[in-house]
Amino acid sequence: MSQMIQFARPDGQQTPAYLVEGPAGRPGIVLIQEWWGLNDHIKGVAERLGSLGYTVLAPDLFRGRTTTSADEANHMMTGLDFADATHQDLQGAVNFLATQGPSSGAPVGVMGFCMGGALTVAAAVHVKGLKAAVCFYGIPPAEFANPAAIRIPFQGHFAQQDDWCTPAAVDALVQAMAGAPTPPEVHRYPAQHAFFNHSRPEVYDAACAEQAWSRMQVFWQAQLG
Repeated sequence: MSQMIQFARPDGQQTPAYLVEGPAGRPGIVLIQEWWGLNDHIKGVAERLGSLGYTVLAPDLFRGRTTTSADEANHMMTGLDFADATHQDLQGAVNFLATQGPSSGAPVGVMGFCMGGALTVAAAVHVKGLKAAVCFYGIPPAEFANPAAIRIPFQGHFAQQDDWCTPAAVDALVQAMAGAPTPPEVHRYPAQHAFFNHSRPEVYDAACAEQAWSRMQVFWQAQLG
C-alpha cells in the first residue's frame, strides 16, 4: 500500500512524506528526493523498492513543490536548510520507520539521488539509527558532513561525466573514508549525472542504471537482510 502521510520530526513539527508499506518485520529505507522535488520519478523508485519487500518513506523536503525547471530546482535546493532537513526531517523519518508500521523494530537504511545523494552522506554522518547508506551522485560540503565521520556501511554510485559531483570530488570522498570501519563500496559509471533518472532521456543510461540497481539490491540484502 502506498499513500501520503505526515510523520513527526524530533522538534514536534510534521513532515509530509510518501510511504510504501512492505511486509511486517522487513527493513525500512528512507528515500531522499532530487532537487526536482518529491515527483513521480521518486515515487516510482519508492514503489520499486517496495516491490523488493522494503517499507519506504520518502520525505517531501520541499513541502509539495516540484518543478521541471533546473533554475527553479536550483532555487528550491539553495533555499533548503540542509541542517534542518538532516537533523529534523531525516532523523524523524528514520525514527518513524524504526518504531511505526511494518518496519518497526527492523533495520533502517537511507538512500538518495543528486541533492538526495548529498543528504544521504549527511544522514550517514549525523542521523542516529541508520544501518547503511546508498548514495547516487551527490556529496555535501565537508564542513557540514565530513565523509570521514561515516561509521556505517556505505555504497556510492557516481558518473564519470559529471561536472557537479565530479570525479575529483568522488576521489576526495573515497580518500576521506579510507579509515572507515567498513571500506566504502564505490562504483563509477561511463555516464552523465542523473544517469539513473529515466524521466530525463537526455542523460538516462539504461545499462548503467540497471547495473547500479543490481549492485544496490545486493548491498541492501547484505546490510539490512
